Amino acid sequence: MVCNEHVPALDEDLKKTLGPATAKVLAEQLGLHTALDLVHHYPRRYAERGELTPLAELSDQLDEHVTVVAQVADARILTFNGGRGKRLEVTITDGSGRLQLVFFGAGVHKPHKDLLPGTRAMFAGKVGMFNRKLQLSHPAYEPLGADASDRDAATAFANQLIPIYPACAKLESWKIAKCVDAVLPHVQEVVDPLPAALRDGRALIPLTEALLKIHRPATKADIEDARQRLKWDEAFVLQVALARRRHADSQLPAVPRRPTPGGLLDSFDAKLPFTLTEGQRCVSKEIFDDLATSHPMHRLLQGEVGSGKTMVALRAMLAVVDSGGQAAMLAPTEVLAQQHHRSITEMMGELAEGGMLGGSDQGTKVVLLTGSMGMPARRQALLDLVTGEAGIVIGTHALIEDKVQFHDLGLVVVDEQHRFGVEQRDALRSKGKQPPHLLVMTATPIPRTVAMTVFGDLETSVLDQLPAGRSPIATHVVPAKDKPHFLTRAWERVREEVENGHQAYVVCPRIGDGDDEAAEAKKKKAAEEDGDRRPPLAVLEIAEQLTRGPLAGLPVEVLHGRMDPADKDAVMRRFAAGEVKVLVATTVIEVGVNVPNSTVMVIMDADRFGVSQLHQLRGRVGRGSAPGLCLLVSEMHEASPARARLAAVAATLDGFELSRIDLEQRREGDVLGQAQSGVRSSLRMLAVIEDEEVIAQAREEATRVVADDPELERLPGLRTALDALLDTEREQYLEKG
Repeated sequence: MVCNEHVPALDEDLKKTLGPATAKVLAEQLGLHTALDLVHHYPRRYAERGELTPLAELSDQLDEHVTVVAQVADARILTFNGGRGKRLEVTITDGSGRLQLVFFGAGVHKPHKDLLPGTRAMFAGKVGMFNRKLQLSHPAYEPLGADASDRDAATAFANQLIPIYPACAKLESWKIAKCVDAVLPHVQEVVDPLPAALRDGRALIPLTEALLKIHRPATKADIEDARQRLKWDEAFVLQVALARRRHADSQLPAVPRRPTPGGLLDSFDAKLPFTLTEGQRCVSKEIFDDLATSHPMHRLLQGEVGSGKTMVALRAMLAVVDSGGQAAMLAPTEVLAQQHHRSITEMMGELAEGGMLGGSDQGTKVVLLTGSMGMPARRQALLDLVTGEAGIVIGTHALIEDKVQFHDLGLVVVDEQHRFGVEQRDALRSKGKQPPHLLVMTATPIPRTVAMTVFGDLETSVLDQLPAGRSPIATHVVPAKDKPHFLTRAWERVREEVENGHQAYVVCPRIGDGDDEAAEAKKKKAAEEDGDRRPPLAVLEIAEQLTRGPLAGLPVEVLHGRMDPADKDAVMRRFAAGEVKVLVATTVIEVGVNVPNSTVMVIMDADRFGVSQLHQLRGRVGRGSAPGLCLLVSEMHEASPARARLAAVAATLDGFELSRIDLEQRREGDVLGQAQSGVRSSLRMLAVIEDEEVIAQAREEATRVVADDPELERLPGLRTALDALLDTEREQYLEKG
């Protein structure tokens, strides 16, 4: 995160310092290429020689590489194969539990000599299971001798903190510690990115001191001081990057867009059959205030599934059309684009038929543009856009193509932001005479800290009320393996709902159409490594089983992403019209599909979906006046983490609470991993969920620093750190807006 181009030692390839063999392992296995990378590879935890690492906790780390500190309880050599084979079994203990180590063949002699009962050592290896007992097979070990001559030295030795590094099979933690020792002398030359006033004001230690203390702490207080400082670096440099982005955006010109009194928006509001929720009114005001300014709006609209985001976005689009501009809505899939087009034209009625027979005088044209449209319809849509006849266009990434020209693009609405690449959004924005206003919508609730970190260049609005008339959704876990009769009952419930005039979804993780055989083979292999879990259930297989078995006689159809777009649309239309009673689908229905008559959803292999994704899927039922039911089918064991995740989804309908749980359960790097287009997360010390306070304070400080000195001319150390963070790929990641 911090970089100094004048110090060859820190920028130098590790080959020069550590030799090619070690450097190769560090680069390939851990992504560490320079001395600078290595000093930012922080210990995962610290073992104390006096206080042993709990062996009792190893059961959670099956198949992981671990380092433990323990004492040898006993060691014995066993023979097998009529005395031809030898096996050394060593039992180690740390007071909390016992663990067996095994060594085979010619490799038994040295450990047999080294690991005498009473010896204390560090052991590293992959946790395995044999005869229902945990074991480390052929672990690497480093004895911790205690032959210090006097009592003081012995005490100092016992209290020493041993850094345990994230390691890999080819390089144990203590070898990484030796590599770090080789580069630590150079940290004296590192440039400190934090302004002195900020450092003093927050009582943070200098960076050099923090790096020395994180790797070689004398006390636990050292570790705490170092962590606090390094968290601030990460949070602050990232927030400065985002603050500069917001500052640059605020300098761009944009055409203010204000609705005309008595115009299209007023006509639309007058014919609404319901009143807007308080939340919709507040968020609309924030958006209208932004649209009226002479620099582009950059707003993220978060709202639970069904909270009425589309209504808020449509009113913003109508305001822009009122002011003489055009609005474009970008959807991630054709199914969703068609769905939005259908629901928006229905909501607008004759106002969506501007210039057409029977259309309203105040109306405008609402056109659809997708890749699979026929040529004549496409030509007409393009013509309507370039002449300004169409005030609103809804489409997929087909909107971004060079051929698409607008008369006066004033607003871009991006639905489900995280599914679009940066270049695609920028290409659409460049189609305006001046930068258009931007509204990004997501139904995936994002905790505040993540919004500040990943979407920190956007202002945020949250819709957290559900519109009147939405029904509650009951969610239950169906343990198919432990209690098969629960699954039988689930299909009976589906039948009952259909007999009561309602419809159902059945969701599966995979298609199973043969086209994806290569992918399936890969998945099968992964499944075998996964401890002989069977491959995920497939739409085509389940649909066939249901029509032959528990749902025989009901109109069942399938929907998945590899169907022809026209076929997909036809299935959706039949389902929306109520002709299809049960839709067996992949997650293509996750976003935006709106069939108020659907009341029940069965999610097969639910443990294979993420928490937020399950919440999204569940939001497809209970959209009408009848209550919704969501059944999460899983074969996972009751005590497994996967089942705990499902229980969490069943326990709450609060998406923000679930997104927090989701993040706490995933490793920290994943949070930004996706957003950073594959770049390794720059956050090594900062925990996005726990460090909310640091992130919020860093954002304030960053905003202040950038307002005072946008080019950071007076802060060269900060600029250097920023350049290190913003290599080209990360630059793209930050260009969300």
